Amino acid sequence: MTADDCGHVSDIRIRGWRTAYRGLMPQSYLDGLDVAEDAERRRALFARTPVGTVNLVAEDDDGKVVGWACHGPYRDGEALTEDAELYALYVDAARFGTGIGRALLQESVRACAEAGQGRMLLWVVEGNARARRFYERAGFRADGAEEPFEVAGAVVPEVRYARDLTG
Repeated sequence: MTADDCGHVSDIRIRGWRTAYRGLMPQSYLDGLDVAEDAERRRALFARTPVGTVNLVAEDDDGKVVGWACHGPYRDGEALTEDAELYALYVDAARFGTGIGRALLQESVRACAEAGQGRMLLWVVEGNARARRFYERAGFRADGAEEPFEVAGAVVPEVRYARDLTG
């Protein structure tokens, strides 16, 4: 990923939120998401990417960004652990089911295993059945940890998934 990809990543991310979280988050919040604002925020984050954080993009045959994944050390509150965390995985909604997400996830898993990290963890919105099935098919399992976060006054529960990267 390069800084020039941030606008495309933001577009994919926001359309992904609007698709995946319809009915799970306040619609007014989803409708209010702004690609240009998100792209600026993403560029600022990209400029100061912490050591160990990796941003990957998938491109189509024409070089258009069609997916994005980001992984790095697992964040346990303010502390970073020896485990890996998949921070984000988004695919252009028009390309769901084409293998782009699977390829991005496989590359993140491969890189983290190669780096010697023992587990990969991720958080997924509890009601996002499509994402949960996707991660379960990739060998991730809910590990019992749950954490709510607030979106526009609504509490949105997340569940943590884990996958062993050894063996």
